[in-house]
Amino acid sequence: MKNIILPNTNLEVSEICLGTMTFGNQNSEVEAHLQLDYAFERGINFLDTAEMYPIGGNEHIFGSTERFIGTWLAKNKHKRDKMVVATKIAGPNRGMGYIRKPLDFSKKSIHEAVELSLKNLQIDCIDLYQMHWPERVMNMFGKRGISDIDANWQENIFEVLTVFDGLIKDGKIKHIGVSNENPWGVMKFLNEAEKHNLPRIATIQNPYSLLNRLFEVGLSEICMRENVGLLAYSPLAFGFLTGKYLNETPTNSRMGTFPNFVRYTNENCYKVTKMYQDLAHSLGLTLTEMALAFVHHQKFVTSTIIGATSLDQLEENINAFDVRLTDDVLNQIEKIQELIPNPAP
Repeated sequence: MKNIILPNTNLEVSEICLGTMTFGNQNSEVEAHLQLDYAFERGINFLDTAEMYPIGGNEHIFGSTERFIGTWLAKNKHKRDKMVVATKIAGPNRGMGYIRKPLDFSKKSIHEAVELSLKNLQIDCIDLYQMHWPERVMNMFGKRGISDIDANWQENIFEVLTVFDGLIKDGKIKHIGVSNENPWGVMKFLNEAEKHNLPRIATIQNPYSLLNRLFEVGLSEICMRENVGLLAYSPLAFGFLTGKYLNETPTNSRMGTFPNFVRYTNENCYKVTKMYQDLAHSLGLTLTEMALAFVHHQKFVTSTIIGATSLDQLEENINAFDVRLTDDVLNQIEKIQELIPNPAP
């Protein structure tokens, strides 16, 4: 397993990050611990979670993902110093009032969220603390662009960074990152940090896959020039890029369990996924292998977040990072992308 230093930090992370949003709903605590054990054995030292997890959450299971990780860390105290733990504070506008009221990035909310995550994770300090999505209403989670700005949002990035600065000085968190952000937001955070000598965002966690390459428009150049690392999430597009949804939706699958998650279920996703699958099979690869290898190939990707509901899936996903794609294969992928670009924004 290759390790990378997160930009502008001393955190050494594996090129694969274990996503954990199934822990507490699709996966039991025992299953979660088995995944964590296996990932650690394979050299993964980077865990990503969030206060709002598990997905499909509600007030009854809220926080159980962090708690399952916490019981594993408590049981494996000798591994804590080898692990890099990332979590996220939830933003507003997503119908999750049971988490906290108000659901914002005020000093009070950030402090409450950090303290609860520390308690759930059973750790003294969070290695990477991320804003799960912006406070302002913008193009994310299926929206391609914006034609108007959120006039109700009051710009407060200086204040947010000041709060994080205090938490870093208090030893509660080490570094910060953003998630589901756009180019304006990234540059605003960077400029405010430089202008006022405040903490600099080290990472951005955004979707990136064969079905969604919008990161390449604006954000990739910013991140390469400004040295911000991409933590690519949904590299398999909620499992769509395994090919298992092309004929039917398995009842125990993620999309079968959460039919309201429609980001990857439009007609063009089906069409282009079949084209990518045919290409992968012609190369003697599974679609999973080709899809993950494509993300891993990109220079602007720092670490790829993978998730699974079974150990077999986790093993297959990890093994896929040994696949290398030739320039000819990458050119063939580009031709398909040009035909049906970014069907799942």
